[in-house]
Formats: sequence, C-alpha cells, structure tokens
Amino acid sequence: MVKKPLVIGITGGSGSGKTTVSQALVKRLAIHNPILLQQDSYYRDQSDKPMAERALVNYDHPDSFETDLFVSDLAQLIDHHAIDKPVYDYAHHTRAKETIHVRPADVIIVDGVLLFNDRRVRDLLDLKVYVDTDDDIRFIRRLQRDTRERGRTVDGVIEQYLATVKPMHHQFVEPTKRYADIIVPEGGQNFVAIDMLMNQALAIVAAQKDR
Repeated sequence: MVKKPLVIGITGGSGSGKTTVSQALVKRLAIHNPILLQQDSYYRDQSDKPMAERALVNYDHPDSFETDLFVSDLAQLIDHHAIDKPVYDYAHHTRAKETIHVRPADVIIVDGVLLFNDRRVRDLLDLKVYVDTDDDIRFIRRLQRDTRERGRTVDGVIEQYLATVKPMHHQFVEPTKRYADIIVPEGGQNFVAIDMLMNQALAIVAAQKDR
C-alpha cells in the first residue's frame, strides 16, 4: 500500500514571511524531496479582460483564486499523481501560458495567504501553520517585494495595501489563525520555530513509514 504524503500548510498575512518559512522547510527536509505548492499560482486567468480592469481586481479576496483547481491539484498530488501547475504573470495580472510539471512526493508543503479560508483545503492538510507578523513589518516587506520583483510603483503598492490588502487581511486571513496547529511569530527569522516544525515533520514521516 502506498503511504499518504505529509501535507504541511503554511499561511499568514502578505509579507509575514510564510514563503521564507516554506522554503526553509523545503531545504531542511531535502532528504525527502519535498515539493512546494503555492496558492499564488492559482490566481484566476484574466486574459479576457483589458489591463486596466485586471489591475482593479481585489487580489486579496478569496474569489480571486481558482480554488476548485487548487483543491483538485493538491488532491491529485496526495493521490500520487503528477500535475501541471499554472504560472501567474504578476506584471500582466493574468495567468501565463506555460505550466510547470510537478511530480508527487512524500512531503508536500503548501503556502498561501488564504490557505485556511476554504474548508476543503484545510481538510487536506496534516499540519497547519500560521506565520504571525506585525502589520508594519508586513507592509514594508510587501512594498520591497512588489517594487523589486513585480514591477509595481511605490504609490501603487501603498494604494493597494490601504484599499484591499489591509482590510482583507483582517476580514479573511487573521481569523483563520484559529485553525492553526502551530503559530510562528516573526516568520523566517524564527529559527527555533522552524527547527520545531522540521522535527515535527520528520517525526510524522517516520511514523507513517513504520505503519
């Protein structure tokens, strides 16, 4: 009988450091060849809309994600089937034409700002982690990331943060903290918490193999 992979879900507000935590786990659990599946890859395709309309979409609302596809792909990986993961083009606010072929693995690490918002996703996660970081720190990190990596202007980032990111965080993200098994303060700089997560993951994988 093929053993079910360990699925670790990591969420937190935009700029909280959840992706840093996810990538640190991928590196430390390298012996198990883990894969990282990011919810951001599943923003809805908007190629049928003009650029001005795409830019007005509230990307911090649950409706901005194609959650049905996300749930389906995650379930496929859990059932040991490969997927073709979508790629999102942030500069053009739409899904890219290319996809990335992802093979199943013994450890699946999933991250996303609204990861715990949908019960179907939560039910697929074995270990749920919430990265809790101060609002000011998160905003500064988002400003640096979006201007450096996503082609945004400073004014555009500030406007988006005040209009959607901050209110959506308090409405949809922060309340999901109650679903977390583990809360990690201060994100990727919390090496003690990352070590604890790694040890917990290794223990679960070992227990699964012994069954």
